[in-house]
Amino acid sequence: MNLDEKIEKVENTIKNRKIAIAFSGGADSTLLTYLASKVSDKPIAITIDNHIFPTGFIKHCKKTAKEFGIKHKVIDLNFYEHENLLSNKSDRCFVCRDLMYGNIKKYATDNGYESVLDGNNISDLVLDRPGILITYKNNIESPFIHAKLTSKEIHEYLNKHNIPFSRSTTCLGTRLPTNTKMTPENIKQVSASEDFIYEKTNCEIVKVRNNNGLALCEVDDLNKILNENTLKQIKDKLKSIGFKKVALNLSEIDDNENITIDYSKGAFEYQLPYTIDIENTKNQLKDKSISSDSKKILIENQEIHENGLIKGSNFKSKEECLDKFMELLQDIRRNV
Repeated sequence: MNLDEKIEKVENTIKNRKIAIAFSGGADSTLLTYLASKVSDKPIAITIDNHIFPTGFIKHCKKTAKEFGIKHKVIDLNFYEHENLLSNKSDRCFVCRDLMYGNIKKYATDNGYESVLDGNNISDLVLDRPGILITYKNNIESPFIHAKLTSKEIHEYLNKHNIPFSRSTTCLGTRLPTNTKMTPENIKQVSASEDFIYEKTNCEIVKVRNNNGLALCEVDDLNKILNENTLKQIKDKLKSIGFKKVALNLSEIDDNENITIDYSKGAFEYQLPYTIDIENTKNQLKDKSISSDSKKILIENQEIHENGLIKGSNFKSKEECLDKFMELLQDIRRNV
């Protein structure tokens, strides 16, 4: 399917339905909310205010929902009141998504919405994002996954149709090393640092990671920051608010995730960045599985290995191979 056909498939999925959308104002949820505003039956966009999102997050969500003419609900969910989140353990994204989606689903159910949808796309399934398990747990629908839309395609559609979206919607807690407790002080330190860099560079994506006193700055456009005076101002500012050292990551942030496979003579291999729950995946595949053991599942012309390796053979073309791989991704269940 081409991009327009995939968008049409999404529209047919949500058409005339009373749905609630988990809305962050980022590319994925913005496109889903935009499409719902055109074809759904009085949909609602629901945003969680967890008190640790970037500056302007809630303001942007409200503005976008108003522009789309869609009902918008902001749920206040102060993460500083949840010790299991503040401990910032390795499963933090799983715990965070569980809490947020649980509240979104409760509000939607209590107010008569038939389903909750999110903007997860097919690219998310080849990245290390354990929060997808919460989507499955709560029966949240992800129409972009079923339409096999990638992040790159979503950005392409938004840009083509001049639909504004935020590129800064990730929780500031992810800027801290795991097992470093989140506090109002270290979150404010990161927030103030990112706000300053936004102001000085006009970059669209800025992340300042606190690595035990080292501020590692990441941006989407190095050309906007590689100026001697700008770098000095950033260094001085970040040191003034408590960082001991300031460094710049020379790899630009790229949020245009796509799925590419190494295809040769009808075969491919793809290494996922996580391990696979073989038993749960086998249950999802149901009667599709040819054979399996504790380490591997064979299904038609693909192999699923516990270590995250996917193999395939006997495909007629790269396009068929990629399509079947994307189809398989939807049934894979990962470990946290």
